[in-house]
Amino acid sequence: MLLKKFDPIYRKIAINRLIMNNTNALTWQAFKEKLVENPGLSLQFQYAEGQWVKPSYHITEIKQAPITSVDCGGKINSWTEVILQLWEPEAGQQEEAMKAKKALSIIELVEKAIELAPEAEVKIEFGNSKFDTRQMFPSQVLVEGENLVVGLQADMVQCKALGRDESCGGSDSSSVCCAPPVEEKPKIKLKNLAASSCCTPGSGCC
Repeated sequence: MLLKKFDPIYRKIAINRLIMNNTNALTWQAFKEKLVENPGLSLQFQYAEGQWVKPSYHITEIKQAPITSVDCGGKINSWTEVILQLWEPEAGQQEEAMKAKKALSIIELVEKAIELAPEAEVKIEFGNSKFDTRQMFPSQVLVEGENLVVGLQADMVQCKALGRDESCGGSDSSSVCCAPPVEEKPKIKLKNLAASSCCTPGSGCC
Protein backbone atom coordinates (compact mmCIF):
# COMPACT_ATOMS: atom_id res chain seq x y z
CA MET A 1 0.00 0.00 0.00
CA LEU A 2 1.25 3.46 -0.91
CA LEU A 3 0.01 4.85 2.42
CA LYS A 4 2.85 3.15 4.30
CA LYS A 5 5.32 5.53 2.68
CA PHE A 6 3.71 8.67 4.04
CA ASP A 7 4.28 10.36 7.36
CA PRO A 8 2.05 8.86 10.13
CA ILE A 9 0.18 12.15 10.60
CA TYR A 10 -0.91 11.98 6.96
CA ARG A 11 -1.89 8.33 7.24
CA LYS A 12 -4.35 9.32 9.99
CA ILE A 13 -6.13 11.92 7.88
CA ALA A 14 -5.85 10.25 4.46
CA ILE A 15 -9.28 8.64 4.61
CA ASN A 16 -9.72 8.97 0.85
CA ARG A 17 -6.06 8.76 -0.11
CA LEU A 18 -6.49 6.59 -3.21
CA ILE A 19 -10.09 7.47 -4.01
CA MET A 20 -10.08 9.38 -7.26
CA ASN A 21 -10.74 13.10 -7.23
CA ASN A 22 -12.43 12.86 -10.64
CA THR A 23 -14.53 9.71 -11.02
CA ASN A 24 -14.26 9.95 -14.83
CA ALA A 25 -10.46 10.04 -14.79
CA LEU A 26 -8.30 7.19 -16.08
CA THR A 27 -6.11 5.34 -13.60
CA TRP A 28 -2.39 4.99 -14.17
CA GLN A 29 -2.80 1.21 -14.37
CA ALA A 30 -5.54 1.48 -17.02
CA PHE A 31 -3.46 3.94 -19.06
CA LYS A 32 -0.46 1.61 -19.05
CA GLU A 33 -2.63 -1.35 -20.04
CA LYS A 34 -3.73 0.54 -23.18
CA LEU A 35 -0.08 0.96 -24.14
CA VAL A 36 0.74 -2.69 -23.41
CA GLU A 37 -2.21 -3.84 -25.57
CA ASN A 38 -1.03 -1.74 -28.54
CA PRO A 39 2.80 -1.60 -28.47
CA GLY A 40 3.22 -1.17 -32.25
CA LEU A 41 0.82 1.76 -32.67
CA SER A 42 1.91 5.39 -32.88
CA LEU A 43 0.96 7.26 -29.71
CA GLN A 44 -0.90 10.47 -30.61
CA PHE A 45 -2.37 13.16 -28.33
CA GLN A 46 -5.28 15.44 -29.31
CA TYR A 47 -5.59 18.45 -26.98
CA ALA A 48 -8.38 20.39 -28.75
CA GLU A 49 -10.72 20.09 -31.72
CA GLY A 50 -8.47 19.52 -34.73
CA GLN A 51 -5.34 20.25 -32.65
CA TRP A 52 -2.70 17.56 -32.12
CA VAL A 53 0.58 17.41 -30.26
CA LYS A 54 3.26 17.34 -32.96
CA PRO A 55 4.64 13.86 -33.73
CA SER A 56 8.11 15.07 -32.72
CA TYR A 57 7.02 15.42 -29.06
CA HIS A 58 9.13 14.13 -26.19
CA ILE A 59 7.98 12.66 -22.90
CA THR A 60 10.19 14.87 -20.75
CA GLU A 61 9.23 13.64 -17.29
CA ILE A 62 6.71 11.66 -15.27
CA LYS A 63 5.89 12.96 -11.82
CA GLN A 64 3.76 11.67 -8.96
CA ALA A 65 1.87 14.11 -6.74
CA PRO A 66 0.11 13.00 -3.55
CA ILE A 67 -2.49 15.68 -2.75
CA THR A 68 -4.27 16.41 0.52
CA SER A 69 -6.92 19.13 0.60
CA VAL A 70 -9.74 20.40 2.81
CA ASP A 71 -12.88 21.36 0.92
CA CYS A 72 -15.35 24.12 1.79
CA GLY A 73 -17.45 21.62 3.77
CA GLY A 74 -14.53 20.96 6.10
CA LYS A 75 -13.83 17.42 4.80
CA ILE A 76 -10.31 16.16 4.16
CA ASN A 77 -9.79 14.74 0.66
CA SER A 78 -6.67 12.90 -0.47
CA TRP A 79 -5.70 11.42 -3.80
CA THR A 80 -2.64 10.83 -5.96
CA GLU A 81 -1.92 12.02 -9.49
CA VAL A 82 0.61 10.73 -12.02
CA ILE A 83 1.45 13.51 -14.48
CA LEU A 84 3.05 12.77 -17.84
CA GLN A 85 4.67 15.86 -19.35
CA LEU A 86 4.93 16.36 -23.12
CA TRP A 87 7.24 18.80 -24.90
CA GLU A 88 7.20 19.92 -28.54
CA PRO A 89 10.64 20.85 -29.86
CA GLU A 90 10.27 23.89 -32.13
CA ALA A 91 12.55 22.48 -34.82
CA GLY A 92 10.92 19.04 -34.84
CA GLN A 93 9.92 17.84 -38.34
CA GLN A 94 9.23 14.20 -37.45
CA GLU A 95 6.24 12.77 -39.33
CA GLU A 96 5.46 9.79 -37.11
CA ALA A 97 4.91 9.88 -33.36
CA MET A 98 6.71 7.51 -31.01
CA LYS A 99 5.33 4.00 -30.71
CA ALA A 100 3.49 2.96 -27.57
CA LYS A 101 6.36 0.57 -26.76
CA LYS A 102 8.76 3.54 -26.71
CA ALA A 103 6.52 5.28 -24.17
CA LEU A 104 6.47 2.07 -22.13
CA SER A 105 10.28 1.98 -22.09
CA ILE A 106 10.32 5.50 -20.63
CA ILE A 107 7.71 4.50 -18.04
CA GLU A 108 9.78 1.44 -17.12
CA LEU A 109 12.82 3.65 -16.58
CA VAL A 110 10.82 5.94 -14.27
CA GLU A 111 9.31 3.05 -12.30
CA LYS A 112 12.76 1.68 -11.59
CA ALA A 113 13.39 4.89 -9.64
CA ILE A 114 9.98 5.50 -7.99
CA GLU A 115 6.88 3.40 -7.36
CA LEU A 116 3.92 4.92 -9.19
CA ALA A 117 0.49 4.30 -7.62
CA PRO A 118 -1.63 2.08 -9.94
CA GLU A 119 -4.89 3.75 -8.85
CA ALA A 120 -3.58 7.30 -9.25
CA GLU A 121 -5.34 9.70 -11.62
CA VAL A 122 -3.52 10.26 -14.90
CA LYS A 123 -2.96 13.77 -16.18
CA ILE A 124 -1.12 14.92 -19.30
CA GLU A 125 0.77 18.20 -19.03
CA PHE A 126 1.29 20.06 -22.29
CA GLY A 127 1.60 23.49 -23.83
CA ASN A 128 3.17 25.28 -26.78
CA SER A 129 3.50 28.81 -28.15
CA LYS A 130 -0.22 28.90 -29.06
CA PHE A 131 -1.63 26.82 -26.22
CA ASP A 132 -0.95 27.75 -22.58
CA THR A 133 0.58 24.92 -20.56
CA ARG A 134 -2.01 23.05 -18.52
CA GLN A 135 -2.81 19.64 -17.10
CA MET A 136 -5.54 17.63 -18.82
CA PHE A 137 -7.30 14.30 -18.32
CA PRO A 138 -7.14 11.53 -20.94
CA SER A 139 -10.89 11.37 -21.62
CA GLN A 140 -10.51 8.43 -24.00
CA VAL A 141 -7.85 6.21 -25.56
CA LEU A 142 -8.90 4.85 -28.95
CA VAL A 143 -7.31 2.78 -31.70
CA GLU A 144 -7.61 4.61 -35.03
CA GLY A 145 -5.82 2.76 -37.83
CA GLU A 146 -2.11 2.71 -37.03
CA ASN A 147 -2.52 5.19 -34.18
CA LEU A 148 -3.37 4.97 -30.51
CA VAL A 149 -5.13 8.30 -29.95
CA VAL A 150 -5.36 9.87 -26.51
CA GLY A 151 -8.08 12.52 -26.36
CA LEU A 152 -7.40 15.15 -23.72
CA GLN A 153 -9.99 17.05 -21.68
CA ALA A 154 -9.52 20.07 -19.45
CA ASP A 155 -9.72 19.58 -15.68
CA MET A 156 -12.94 20.88 -14.14
CA VAL A 157 -13.47 22.94 -10.99
CA GLN A 158 -15.91 21.35 -8.57
CA CYS A 159 -17.51 21.90 -5.18
CA LYS A 160 -17.00 18.60 -3.39
CA ALA A 161 -19.40 19.49 -0.56
CA LEU A 162 -22.32 20.01 -2.94
CA GLY A 163 -21.31 16.84 -4.75
CA ARG A 164 -21.94 14.97 -1.48
CA ASP A 165 -25.34 16.72 -1.12
CA GLU A 166 -23.93 18.67 1.81
CA SER A 167 -23.61 22.35 2.61
CA CYS A 168 -20.33 24.12 2.30
CA GLY A 169 -18.96 26.79 4.58
CA GLY A 170 -20.07 25.25 7.88
CA SER A 171 -23.34 24.37 9.59
CA ASP A 172 -24.58 27.96 9.81
CA SER A 173 -26.77 28.46 6.73
CA SER A 174 -25.82 32.14 6.59
CA SER A 175 -22.19 31.18 5.94
CA VAL A 176 -22.86 28.69 3.13
CA CYS A 177 -20.97 29.94 0.07
CA CYS A 178 -22.33 27.75 -2.74
CA ALA A 179 -26.02 27.54 -1.85
CA PRO A 180 -28.54 29.63 -3.80
CA PRO A 181 -29.14 33.05 -2.24
CA VAL A 182 -32.08 33.24 0.17
CA GLU A 183 -34.13 36.43 0.03
CA GLU A 184 -34.24 38.03 3.45
CA LYS A 185 -37.71 39.06 4.52
CA PRO A 186 -38.06 42.64 5.85
CA LYS A 187 -38.42 42.84 9.61
CA ILE A 188 -41.61 44.48 10.94
CA LYS A 189 -41.31 46.52 14.11
CA LEU A 190 -44.36 46.48 16.38
CA LYS A 191 -45.09 49.59 18.40
CA ASN A 192 -46.33 49.28 21.95
CA LEU A 193 -49.35 51.61 21.93
CA ALA A 194 -50.00 51.13 25.63
CA ALA A 195 -46.62 52.59 26.44
CA SER A 196 -47.09 55.56 24.11
CA SER A 197 -47.68 58.95 25.79
CA CYS A 198 -49.30 60.60 22.75
CA CYS A 199 -52.87 60.41 24.16
CA THR A 200 -52.37 60.49 27.91
CA PRO A 201 -54.27 63.12 29.91
CA GLY A 202 -52.52 66.44 29.69
CA SER A 203 -50.35 65.46 26.72
CA GLY A 204 -52.15 67.92 24.42
CA CYS A 205 -52.64 65.44 21.60
CA CYS A 206 -56.43 65.95 21.34
